[in-house]
Amino acid sequence: MTSKFVDIINGFRKVERHILLLIAAELCLQMVNTAFFLLLNYFLEKEGYTDAQIGRIISYRFMAVMLLAAPFGFFIKGKRLKPFFLIGATLLPIFSLLVIHFASLHSYTALNFCIIFWGIAFALFQITGLPYILLNAKEETHSEAITMYFQTWGLTIFICGVSYYLLQSIDPIFFTEKLMIQALSIFSFSSLFFLYKIKVKEHISKALPIRKIKKATDLIPAIGDVLSPYDWPLIASATIPTFIIAIGAGFTIPVINLFFLNVHGVDSDIFSLMGAFTYLFVAFGMIFIPTIRRNYGYKVAITLFQSLAILALFFMATSEYYAHWEYAVYVAIFFYLIRQPLMNVAGPMTSELTMYFVGKKNQEMVSALNASIWSGSWFISMQIFAYLRQSEWRYVSIFLITIVLYVIGVIWYAFLIKSYENRTKEENKNPKKENELTEENKSPKKKEEKKKAQSPLDDDSILDSHLTK
Repeated sequence: MTSKFVDIINGFRKVERHILLLIAAELCLQMVNTAFFLLLNYFLEKEGYTDAQIGRIISYRFMAVMLLAAPFGFFIKGKRLKPFFLIGATLLPIFSLLVIHFASLHSYTALNFCIIFWGIAFALFQITGLPYILLNAKEETHSEAITMYFQTWGLTIFICGVSYYLLQSIDPIFFTEKLMIQALSIFSFSSLFFLYKIKVKEHISKALPIRKIKKATDLIPAIGDVLSPYDWPLIASATIPTFIIAIGAGFTIPVINLFFLNVHGVDSDIFSLMGAFTYLFVAFGMIFIPTIRRNYGYKVAITLFQSLAILALFFMATSEYYAHWEYAVYVAIFFYLIRQPLMNVAGPMTSELTMYFVGKKNQEMVSALNASIWSGSWFISMQIFAYLRQSEWRYVSIFLITIVLYVIGVIWYAFLIKSYENRTKEENKNPKKENELTEENKSPKKKEEKKKAQSPLDDDSILDSHLTK
C-alpha cells in the first residue's frame, strides 16, 4: 500500500516545471473565482438584491463568454498562448474590484458591464490552459498535470473557506464578504509573477490555412477554410454530454449557497467552512483519480463517480421537503459534502477523455467550445432560474431538473467511453501503420525521403498521433 502511494506521488513529481508555474498562476486566479463562488451571492443578498436579480447578474458573467469563446478558439490556433494568460491575469483582478464597487453603488448598468468583462478575462485563462498543458507536457504526465490543474479550484476553496470562517470568528463586523472579495482580488495579481517565470519555448498548434479575403465572394470560401480542418461530427459527439450536464449544473452550482441560506438558514461563514472541507475531500480524491483511471478505466473514474454524485444531490435537494425538521440542515450538509467531491473528481477525467477522443487538431476548438457551452448553458440556466424563482418555484423543484439532465449526460458519457475504448482496441488490432513505421525505421533512405516529403502540417500530424494514441 505504501509503495503504491509513493508511486502516485512520484507521478505528480514528474510534472514539468513550466506546467507547475502555470498551475501556480491558475491557483492565484482561482482565489478570486472562489471568493465570487462562496461570497458574492451573500454579499449581493445583504445589499438588498433579490434571488431573481442575482440570477440575472450572474448570467451576464457567462453571456459574453458564450458568444466569444468559439471565435476565440479559431483565433488562438497557431498562436502562442502565454500572452493570453498575461492579459487574463491582469484584467481579472481589476474587473473583480469594479464588480464589488458598482454592486455597492447599485449601479446596474456598470455592474452588468463589469461582470461581462470579468467573465471574458477569466475565460482567457480557462480556454487556453488545458490546450497549453496538452501541447507542452509529456504524454505520460498528462493525467497528473490535468488533475493538478483542476485541483487548484478545490485547494482555493479550502484556503478561502477556512480563512473566512476564522476571520469571521475574530471580527464578523470588520471581515465582511465585501472585504474578503476585495482582498483576494488584489492577491490574484500575484499570478503574473508565476507567468513571467515561464521561459520555455512554447509548442504551438498548427495554424489554420485561411486564404486572404480580397472581395465579398471570398468570404464564404474563407469561412470554409476555417471550418474544414476540424472533425465536426467527432466534436459534436464529445461536447453533447458536456452541454447537457452544463445546463443542469447551471440550475444548481452558482446558486447553491442561496439554497442553504433561504431554505436552511446557513450563513456565509458556515457555508465557507462547508466548502473548505468539501473541496479538501475533492483534493484528496483527485490525487488518486489518475491511478483509478489507469487501473479501472473511465467507466469507474467518470460514470460511477458521477452516478453516486447524482444520488447525493437528490437527497440534498429533497431536504427542502422537511426543512422544518431541526436535523434537515444536517442531512443537506452531509449530502452536499458527499456530492461535491464525487462530481468534481470526475472533472479532470471527462476533460482528458474528451481531448483524447477528438484528437490534437480539434483540442483548441473543443476547449473553446467547452467554455462557450458552460458559459452559454449557465447563462440560459440563470435566466430560467431567475424566472422560476420570480414565479415562486421551490429550490427542490429546480434542482430536480438538474438531476434529470445529469442522468442523461452521464448515460451519454457511458456511450462515449465505450466508443472511445472500441476505437482504441481497433487501432491496437491494426498493425499496418506500426509495420509501416518499423519498415521506415529499418530503411534510412525511406525515412529520409519521407522526412523531405513532409510539410509542416505532417509534423503536426505526427504529434497528433502521439497525443491521441
